[in-house]
Amino acid sequence: MDEIGIEITRNEPTFESVVSEKAAFYHDLQEEEDLYLKYKKLARHLEMLDIQENYIKDEQANLKRELIRAQEEVKRIQSVPLVIGQFLEPIDQHTGIVGSTTGSNYVVRILSTLDRELLKPSSSVALHRHSNALVDILPPEADSSIAMLGKEEKPDVAYSDVGGMDAQKQEIREAVELPLTHFDLYKKIGIDPPRGVLLYGPPGMSLSQCMPLSYTFALGTGKTMLVKAVAHHTTAAFIRVVGSEFVQKYLGEGPRMVRDVFRLARENSPAIIFIDEIDAIATKRFDAQTGADREVQRILLELLNQMDGFDQTSNVKVIMATNRADTLDPALLRPGRLDRKIEFPLPSRREKRLIFQTVTNKMNLGPDVDLEDYVSRPDRLSSAEIASIVQAAGLQAVRKNRYVILPVDFEEAWKVSCLDLFSTSHVIFIKTQLFFTSQQTVKRSDETHEFCEFSLWNPRMHLTMVTLFRSVVWLLLLPFIMFPPSAIQHIFSSHL
Repeated sequence: MDEIGIEITRNEPTFESVVSEKAAFYHDLQEEEDLYLKYKKLARHLEMLDIQENYIKDEQANLKRELIRAQEEVKRIQSVPLVIGQFLEPIDQHTGIVGSTTGSNYVVRILSTLDRELLKPSSSVALHRHSNALVDILPPEADSSIAMLGKEEKPDVAYSDVGGMDAQKQEIREAVELPLTHFDLYKKIGIDPPRGVLLYGPPGMSLSQCMPLSYTFALGTGKTMLVKAVAHHTTAAFIRVVGSEFVQKYLGEGPRMVRDVFRLARENSPAIIFIDEIDAIATKRFDAQTGADREVQRILLELLNQMDGFDQTSNVKVIMATNRADTLDPALLRPGRLDRKIEFPLPSRREKRLIFQTVTNKMNLGPDVDLEDYVSRPDRLSSAEIASIVQAAGLQAVRKNRYVILPVDFEEAWKVSCLDLFSTSHVIFIKTQLFFTSQQTVKRSDETHEFCEFSLWNPRMHLTMVTLFRSVVWLLLLPFIMFPPSAIQHIFSSHL
């Protein structure tokens, strides 16, 4: 306790002197022939032992009081506000090197009551405010914005809850779930399981017949939902991070968070790291002009280093998801880092049928509801759009105080879902975009420098031309609508 100002007196017993005294006493006792003298010597020795016993009891009581005082002092020191630091490396049994939040490194004393086995590099520790002595070891989840989902916090989404996407389910189970549960299969075959998996696909797009204008909006195509199913079916620790969380205010915080994520995964292996929206930090590198761009590139370099650093025996799998796979850095996409790339396109007609069946399997549908009618419609719907339409149909039934969902509810939900996409605030923007799109018949490609013509028989271009023609007609008719002939005659007659 000397490193924090607590003085403890140590009176260690000299066992060698005690043994030598006992040996000399027994030797003198054996040489004594008079029994009375032997008795007297034994009585004096017994009295001396009683005195020593009382002295030891008093000393033990004093040491207990000293121990209680020292423990109270340690609690008092640990109860005051402490400084959080990071343990770097030990020097000897009593000193070590720590890094503070200010960026400086210190050589500090280590509290003698701490368990040295818990002091590992990069572990979070608590430092005394004045002496910077290391007084406590923090748990791994302390001083970290990275949260690991426990068994009770894991999502309850099963593979059966995800409609369609049979090929994607099989690929992700082979790349992530099977290596965690049956690693010996890959070892017997003599191959290494995939280290990382990239889930990519366009955001949901819908072009409905009830929409007079073409407009694109983002919805999920099932990537995140399938990852939830993987987390539900495995006993591995699950760590979910969004790519934008690594971009911090201070320099160096982002790479440190990347190291903390992989360190936490290795300490709790088998583990799955899911990084959503990876394009926030893993875009193609360029000649950065600002400090923020350089910091993002340093985060990417640390991510590449960590993915190369952990070995196959650590049982740590990385899943990344993005909507813009074409913008990712090629160094991240190479084999050895992201070995499997799984595409999530918009669902086909068969998958739409499975999604409708999966979403409505627990709903009280009327006997005349024909889901095949909605499946056969030519609208391109994503999984999230289908779920939104079904939910809106249920809300229509609740609004009308019914416990059964009828076809009229689905029709109303279909119309409501279409109209929600085109509010009044979007009309001017969309008409302006269509005007410039109709003027552009030739577009120059930035990458290939080739001219690409738009086909006039394209359905979407045909819709654009029709809309433009209607706008021109309304523009020509606008003066006649605002000033009808009767009003014009009245104006002329009043002046005359």
